[in-house]
Amino acid sequence: MFWWLGPALFVMTVAGMEAFAYVMHRWVMHGPGWFLHESHHRARTGRFELNDLYGVIFAIPSIVLLYGGTQAGWWAGWAWIGAGIAGYGAIYFGFHDVIVHRRVTTRYLPRSRYMKRIVQAHRLHHAIGTRRGAVSFGFLVAPPPIMLKAELKRRGIERRRATKHAGSFADW
Repeated sequence: MFWWLGPALFVMTVAGMEAFAYVMHRWVMHGPGWFLHESHHRARTGRFELNDLYGVIFAIPSIVLLYGGTQAGWWAGWAWIGAGIAGYGAIYFGFHDVIVHRRVTTRYLPRSRYMKRIVQAHRLHHAIGTRRGAVSFGFLVAPPPIMLKAELKRRGIERRRATKHAGSFADW
């Protein structure tokens, strides 16, 4: 394998995982998988929620590919792809669980326009607590909040519940 192919596979996998995450979030988590994901759209009462099982489910292919590419004699590129899946998982955890939902204590406050935009887009996703009618299903790529607000207004959806998020970005 060429020396540059592994890192290229890693970067392409991380990028591709955003599209995969969008599809899974929109059509699985807000579809047949709502029975797990619904817990994420409700106020958390403990340290964990049923939605956390998605992290375990999505880690399985990464673990299998890492093992296969490093220990089982498979093509080495599979390990780089598995590492890309794990890399996206780490980025997702840092953004979604630490920065947006504050599940880990941090003093970080998003200051860049990009970070403020994706945080607000995710908060607008949580503006309604139902399976249907949500906007912004991506995690690292999101439309501008003004577009999301306009879409919610066009659908006749007003803010149906107070957001469960703390911080200075919760306002619309």
